[in-house]
Amino acid sequence: MSSDEIAKQIQRMIDSGGSRTSVARDPVNRPMIHHLCDALGDRNPVYLSPESAAAAGHTDVVAPPGALQVWNMLPPGDTDASAPSEVERAYDLLRHGGFPNVVAVNCEQEYIRYLVPGDVLTCEEKVEHISEPKTTKLGPGYFITTLTTYTDQESRPVGSMRFRTLWYASTPEGAGDE
Repeated sequence: MSSDEIAKQIQRMIDSGGSRTSVARDPVNRPMIHHLCDALGDRNPVYLSPESAAAAGHTDVVAPPGALQVWNMLPPGDTDASAPSEVERAYDLLRHGGFPNVVAVNCEQEYIRYLVPGDVLTCEEKVEHISEPKTTKLGPGYFITTLTTYTDQESRPVGSMRFRTLWYASTPEGAGDE
């Protein structure tokens, strides 16, 4: 399959608006907030102490905003093969179409409100954009941007994440096509 056809197929995915929705397997909870703070080395008292959180105007401890995506992550090595997403399909097209190398470019997160114990997050993941073919120092490739939106148990938005990656060929385009 040519790189133009790969880009066209991914653009069709974008145009269709296809996405995958997943519900967190566990609600936001204090023990996990404590583990996240330990891992991040963040001792902010509003994350750890109900009294400090109340003094700051919160009803309970709050989760570190930077951990937004943690609540819906699958365990390492686990995949949801029963419902592959458009994101996974787009990545597979690039990988098998001669662009098997990937590097993260940037991640933009927006936080609408703090997460509190008891919140159950739902995320909707979709491909948002694919670039024109690019020539980079790493090799020819495509930038692809995904958008994940997060809502709480009452379907209210709590945040979003845009994740951009570069998928590239380290050999001349077409070499190693599968």
